[in-house]
Amino acid sequence: MQQPPTETQGAQEAAAALSPTQDAAVRQSFARQGLMRHWDAGIEHLAHGRADLRLPHSERVSQQQGSFHGGAMGALADIAAGYAAMTVAPEGMEVATVEYKINFLAACSGGALLARGRVVRAGRRIIITAANVVHQADDGRETLCAVMQQTIMPVTKGY
Repeated sequence: MQQPPTETQGAQEAAAALSPTQDAAVRQSFARQGLMRHWDAGIEHLAHGRADLRLPHSERVSQQQGSFHGGAMGALADIAAGYAAMTVAPEGMEVATVEYKINFLAACSGGALLARGRVVRAGRRIIITAANVVHQADDGRETLCAVMQQTIMPVTKGY
């Protein structure tokens, strides 16, 4: 039987929630991502320091053997972790990737990828993030496909 949340858990969940302004800023920015629209990717979850994106398998994101292309995994991880960083950036700012390092762990096809981005440490000038990319098979099984660490810099919104 599931226990009701404690006062501490409730406070943590409330602290993790984004303001309507922050939520709208991330969603508006994501909507401007032509690559994500072209690939039919979407936002699964947003919270303070967190962003999860989903990418369904299609020929647009596959390599010659039918698995998800590593470039698609890298882009999805980059964007998920970037939006996690945007949730902690100063209001009115966007973010830009300075660098990232990714390790590919498994090749998967069918189903969908879920990139779970999170802030590791938020500083004034740089934000360190990480993302795990998991494959979700049609039967619900998850396989870790890639892990990424990234450096992000808050930048002035240019639109």
